[in-house]
Amino acid sequence: MKCVTLHASCVAVQGRGVLIVGPSGSGKSSLTLELMAYGADLVADDRTNLTRTGASIVATAPANIANMIEARGIGLLNAAGIAQSTIHCVVDMDQIETKRLPEPRNYTLLGLEIPLLHKIGNPSFAASLLQFIKAGRQDTT
Repeated sequence: MKCVTLHASCVAVQGRGVLIVGPSGSGKSSLTLELMAYGADLVADDRTNLTRTGASIVATAPANIANMIEARGIGLLNAAGIAQSTIHCVVDMDQIETKRLPEPRNYTLLGLEIPLLHKIGNPSFAASLLQFIKAGRQDTT
């Protein structure tokens, strides 16, 4: 079993985990809060433990930060989180998507390929991501 802790946040939508990676100040917690406002469940904020189990990556929160999320300018907020989720996509907040209809790309995580999305600079980003997690997308390859 392979394990790693990343500087990342994680939420789950209908049991499907979204791992949000990027440097400090890139908007990981803000996107996490937006997704939670749409009904996503918090798994972890700021640091996420990842464990490979077979063909899956399972995310959990380190015990000392479980059920908390940082809201800049407000402080550490209590949040009813879930214990774990299987990762189904990665969002890289350090990369800006420039294409209207990007080609599928992947992020290698503990030896597995996970669908990768880049940050988009429009107000519908969280809503679009939520729909992607719920139903996927039409890819032409």
